[in-house]
Parts: sequence; C-alpha cells; structure tokens
Amino acid sequence: MKILVIQTAFIGDVVLATPVIEKLHKHFPDARIDFLLRKGNESLFTGHPFLHNVLIWDKKTNKTSNLIKLIKQIRSTKYDMVINLHRFASSGLITFLSGAKERIGFDKNPFSFCYTKKIKHVIGNGKHEAERNLELIASYTDKEFIKPRLYPSPADFDDVKKYKISPYICIAPSSVWFTKQFPAHKWVEFLNKIATCKVYLLGSGSDADLCDRIIHTSSYKNIENLAGKLSFLQSAALMKDAVMNYSNDSAPLHIASSVNAPVTAVFCSTIPAFGFGPLSDKSFIVEIKEKLYCRPCGLHGYKACPQKHFKCAEMISPDQLIETLESQASSAPNP
Repeated sequence: MKILVIQTAFIGDVVLATPVIEKLHKHFPDARIDFLLRKGNESLFTGHPFLHNVLIWDKKTNKTSNLIKLIKQIRSTKYDMVINLHRFASSGLITFLSGAKERIGFDKNPFSFCYTKKIKHVIGNGKHEAERNLELIASYTDKEFIKPRLYPSPADFDDVKKYKISPYICIAPSSVWFTKQFPAHKWVEFLNKIATCKVYLLGSGSDADLCDRIIHTSSYKNIENLAGKLSFLQSAALMKDAVMNYSNDSAPLHIASSVNAPVTAVFCSTIPAFGFGPLSDKSFIVEIKEKLYCRPCGLHGYKACPQKHFKCAEMISPDQLIETLESQASSAPNP
C-alpha cells in the first residue's frame, strides 16, 4: 500500500501533521508512507523512521513548473491513498490529479468536490488542530488521539550536549506575524526578573538581530544567541531537556510538544481556542487576563495591531512567565 500525506503550509502546520504519520504507521505498518512538504521544511524529517520518501515543492522559484513536475511524479508513483491536510487550492489540485483511488481532505479546500472522503474543518469548537488532522483518517484507523512527534537523532543530541552543562531555559522570541509576537521589550522585562538560569535564544538566521537586541537591552547577561545556529531537530533536542521553553503562538511551541518538552506558550492577538496550543505533558498558556473587545483580531495575526494599541501583548505581565518557570524549576531534574 502506498500513501501520500500532503501539508505544504508552514513549519508549525507540518509538525501538527505528524500524528497522522504516527497513526498510519501504527495501523498500516507495511505501507509505504511519503510526505509532501514545501521546500525548507524537509529537514524536520531527516532520518524519520516511518517515512519512505519526503517530496519537496519549491514554491519560491518556478512555482508552476515545479508543481507540474511534482504532479507527474506523484501520478507515476500510483499512490493508493492521498491524504491532504492543506486547505488551499494548490494542494487540492495535486490531490485531484494524483490518480489515487482514495483522496481524502478537508471540506474547505476548493478542490474538495473531487475527494472520495472529506471532513469538515471547524476552528473554535474546542478541538486541537492535531485532532482535526486525525479526523481525516479516523474511519481507516481509530479515534485515539496521538501527539505530534519528531525524531532528533543521537547525533542531534550530541551536537547540543555542550549547551546542557547547567539548568537552562530556551526562548524563541520571534514570529512571522507581529501581532503574534510578544514584544522584545517584554522579553527583556522577563529576563530581568530571572534569578539564576542559563538562557538560550532560538530561531532562524533572520531572527538573530532580534535576539541580539534582546541580549544587549537586558541587564541579565547569562544569555546566548543560538538563532540560525541549530537545525530544527537540534533545536528540538535542546528544548527536550530545558527547565522551560518559551514561545509565541508559532512553530517552536509545536516543536517543543513534538518531544514532550515543557513549554509556555504566549498568546497575544490569537487565542488557544483556535486549536493551536501546546500539547506537552508540562504545558502552560500565558495570555492577557482581561477581556479585550478586539481579541482575537484574526486567526493568523497581522503585521501591525489593527487598533494601534497592542494591549493583548502589552498588558501581559512578565510575572506570568516567571510563575511558569518557578512552577517547573522546582520539579525539573538537572540535564
């Protein structure tokens, strides 16, 4: 049996697709499972034990011609089942033209009319996105919930071992969307309240300047900027043994969940009820305590606060973050 799973969205969405891979392997252990991703996300699955092949779609250069080549490749593989987690037209077209007997996806996709099975995708009904993804295959497997999972290699753990000589926390301060991002000066306020703990700032290479600004502004100096210096799986290996990991409503919180690392998720303009909260055993959510008439202002966030005050972030106290650190630090073993 040949199965193709499609999720060509961003990093966090891809991590939240991993329960589907776990469940498919559990119920079809002899199946060939492939995963189609956008270029840049493939390193999440280096050495993954359950994937036969990772297909890559380069959307940034020659997008259309790459799409045509990809569809030809998929058709030639003759998949028995294509499961599309992506809700936009391009992936729907791939599913439509795949030639697979079973074509499964969400009803929101413009090409859902061609699916042999489609599931309603409802945000705000109390379900996590990982649960919504698993609903696509529930009739072929079971209804048991499985958490996201990534597989850092022994080499990944060895590469970050040098950072684990004393208790530490990780902070991923950036986000693609401004209104999802806890402001830099608020991270500084939090850092200035930390007693004694090594701090590592994580992110991509493009986040390095932001991390440097936070370090230079803060009076707390036991901080190291690792933005752009670690792969996704190395970051996961580092996060796994942290006393606490801090993230916005963005990919790093899902990476933490994928290795069951303790995590505090800071929600600014978005809300946990959308279904993108943390799933680790030790999970905390920090958000404004008061109700705002304008929150949530959208599902994905904006490049600027539509109301020009950004109270959903500015009114979060750094003490709320300190509380989660103190709660976890008292029970966490030394790495």
